[in-house]
Amino acid sequence: MGKIKTSEVIIVGGGIAGLSAAIYLGRAKRDTMVIDSGHSMARWEPEVQNYLGFPQGISGPELLRLGCRQVGRYQPTFVHDLIRSARRTRTGFTLKGSKGFYHCNCLLLATGIFHIPPDLPGVAPCLGHSMFFCKDCDGYRVQHQSVAIYGWTNEAVEYALGILVYSACVIIVTDGRNPKWSSRHKKWLREYKIPVHTATITGVKRSRNKIQALELSNKTQVEIEALFTTRGDIYYNKLAKCLGAKVDSEGQIQVDGRMRTNVRGLYAAGCVTPANCQMIIAAGQGATAAQAINRELFEKSLRTRSLRQVRNLQVQHKKTRPTARRLGTGHKIACG
Repeated sequence: MGKIKTSEVIIVGGGIAGLSAAIYLGRAKRDTMVIDSGHSMARWEPEVQNYLGFPQGISGPELLRLGCRQVGRYQPTFVHDLIRSARRTRTGFTLKGSKGFYHCNCLLLATGIFHIPPDLPGVAPCLGHSMFFCKDCDGYRVQHQSVAIYGWTNEAVEYALGILVYSACVIIVTDGRNPKWSSRHKKWLREYKIPVHTATITGVKRSRNKIQALELSNKTQVEIEALFTTRGDIYYNKLAKCLGAKVDSEGQIQVDGRMRTNVRGLYAAGCVTPANCQMIIAAGQGATAAQAINRELFEKSLRTRSLRQVRNLQVQHKKTRPTARRLGTGHKIACG
């Protein structure tokens, strides 16, 4: 084992949640290290329209750039590394990365999520422009457009129903899969007159990053302007599992209102938790986690009397009382 880099707090993940936490911890004067592998889903977002404070919208990469710049004011340690494993120790947590080893007292996992894109030829350039993962984020953008929902589960049906608020022209494409929705969801499709195409998608017609049509194996071409996919998500919860943290049936790390896991000193924030994967929610969770971590470390400083040691040094070497003068005389008042 090489030299271990130590820090009071380590944040794994430099996305929106991780950067938000780093701002709060830096302002709380905590020795903070952010370890990032560069895989934040925010990097995939060409235009974020629902983040407070940016009325004209902002790109995900630009939001991250500004976040890093803001965090930098508080002088954290930034490390580019991929953490592969973690273990609990008597004094905190030890992490093993591709480039080195790290140790901290408190650990925040802001490792994020990966939205599984549809397996369609040539559709990648459309991501964030005419192909989307989240109706809460991007439903507003597809108003009055022809919209296809890619999926074959109850979620696909509910997505199609949800998009009706924005557009009257909505279909479901299952890409050759047999529908797995319930009888109740099947009834809704009939009731709301939503067409379903079960043929395999053989091609995507597009102009640059704008989808124009889906070509099906039954020789049908369906003209659409937007595509939402419901293939599911991959939660980056490996480190949480290594440390014994509980995850739910979907793979989300379970946390309480302070973003604490069931493992003492271990926190999680952002899309790897049940956060509805909204950037602004992730930022709020990062701030909540940071405040809880700061409180935990403060209480520890009282128990271990490490704060007393700091205070003793202040008393010996620094001014610890403001100057006081008796009103009307200008004479200083001695403070015992």
